[in-house]
Amino acid sequence: MSDKKSLSERDICTKYITPALETSGWNKHTQLLEEVSFTDGKIYQEALKELEQELYQRA
Repeated sequence: MSDKKSLSERDICTKYITPALETSGWNKHTQLLEEVSFTDGKIYQEALKELEQELYQRA
């Protein structure tokens, strides 16, 4: 086994995580998604500040 600290995140997924999920019964073709983007990458700071203020006021 190689030193895990020298492996990249992708290497760790490939060598350890995906095989463990498959062994536990997960189907990698129908139940796993890898490297999927769910936003366009833009962060709207003003919207985040407004949401934070709203949530703070509710508490």
